[in-house]
Amino acid sequence: MRISIKNAMLRCVMTSLCIASGSLNAQSIASKKILIVYLSRTNNTKAIAEIIQANVGGTLVALELEKPYPENYPATVQQVVRENETGYLPPLKTKIDSIEKYDIVFLGFPTWDMKMPPPMKTFLHQFNLAGKTVVPFNTNAGYGVGTGFQTVRELCPSSKVLEGFEIKGGIERDGIYLSIKDEKRKRAEEEVKKWLRRIKVTG
Repeated sequence: MRISIKNAMLRCVMTSLCIASGSLNAQSIASKKILIVYLSRTNNTKAIAEIIQANVGGTLVALELEKPYPENYPATVQQVVRENETGYLPPLKTKIDSIEKYDIVFLGFPTWDMKMPPPMKTFLHQFNLAGKTVVPFNTNAGYGVGTGFQTVRELCPSSKVLEGFEIKGGIERDGIYLSIKDEKRKRAEEEVKKWLRRIKVTG
């Protein structure tokens, strides 16, 4: 009988510790300052960025170039291929004040040429994310992330890079632009919520 009581008390203490630990984790995340930076040509990555913000809060920032890419899709493809081949980093119009105040930085970008788009590389070269938690997310035409998430890890060697999220968006080549809307946006919201729970950014 004494052993049973002792075991019951032990379980009670352990349960209390677990609950306290979970609360502490939730509180620590809630106290973090979050930045969500994204690049979006057809607004699919923007849609995912907005869903993330609705779930975790934070500041939403769209990357804009000093000289935007051509509206013509083939011309943009050719320009991006050249930039990737030469390592050219297009200058950003976007300014972010006091990036050091943010603890968690979400990075959203589409897959271009099976790589991270050059403007996002510009951002990662321009801003120091050392010591921060970096969380990548991606939209693509169905061919996957390519080397995008790998590039995040390479350009953020002193950051804690969490598991990324990817989802199929539009296919500009075929004239399919904003795809993450209506029912597909609702499904995307559920997928994003599952991912955020899995990486322990939300409870």
